[in-house]
Amino acid sequence: MAQVRLTTPVDEASIRQLKAGDEVLISGRIFTGRDAVHKYLASGGALPEGVDFSGGIIYHCGPVVVEGEEGGKKTYRITAAGPTTSIREEPYQADLIAKYGLRGVIGKGGMGLKTLGACQSEGAVYLHAVGGAAQVYAECILGVEDVYFKEEFGSPEAIWVLQVKDFPCIVTMDSHGGSLHEEVQASSLDKLKAALG
Repeated sequence: MAQVRLTTPVDEASIRQLKAGDEVLISGRIFTGRDAVHKYLASGGALPEGVDFSGGIIYHCGPVVVEGEEGGKKTYRITAAGPTTSIREEPYQADLIAKYGLRGVIGKGGMGLKTLGACQSEGAVYLHAVGGAAQVYAECILGVEDVYFKEEFGSPEAIWVLQVKDFPCIVTMDSHGGSLHEEVQASSLDKLKAALG
């Protein structure tokens, strides 16, 4: 197990070096996206002009945002940015990884075999963020670059473009087929069988 620093956009070679269990500190640009965005893109919707997911990381997160105004321009400050349960995006995630060249997905709870397969074939990882640490993660956000689909989908479901520094995660699904989620499930089943005799 290693601690690795990643700066987005990330190349495939850097992702292929990661193994399940590695600790990762992410810096650079990340994008939030939840149910509405995944469903929209998977059903043929287009990314907004100027948004490029290639080499990027999408965060399953509906941040808490305080809006303000400065010099006649809207400002945004993220006060909480905890992860959303990722399995809800399982029907869409593999296709979006392949279509847009995503290198990482951040969320909580893990994802299924379809996403794990896309991580292997496309060179991507699933990164687990700790639930209940929303304010800690917000402190890693340096600022909001932009927001898209806020009017269409609402603030929690929008694409927020965030600049982050040393955003901490753990690789729990790697590009080699390794999945801590699968390991824990298999171990738990073995223990249950043993307990039931």
